[in-house]
Amino acid sequence: MKILIADSAFADLQDIKDYYQSQLVPEVGDKFVREIIQHIETLPANPDKGRKVPEFNQQKIRELIHPPFRIIYLREISSIHIVRIWRSERLLVLEE
Repeated sequence: MKILIADSAFADLQDIKDYYQSQLVPEVGDKFVREIIQHIETLPANPDKGRKVPEFNQQKIRELIHPPFRIIYLREISSIHIVRIWRSERLLVLEE
């Protein structure tokens, strides 16, 4: 199963790094990004491991929780699309 990462998710990862850099603890941001990527890499073996995103309650819109972040993805038949990586307290709004 193929994993595709949207530009928005790449930007989210960069924002994580930038935030912790601005807090003068870049190693924390680097660690989060590494761990998030490792968490994403577990999806092909079990693409339904994430729960349905409560805001949408649709089977194909799922999330992995990697505290304090939510990894939002679309579960397709032969691929997984990583859409956003946000702080857990944020509500998800997908643009059309």
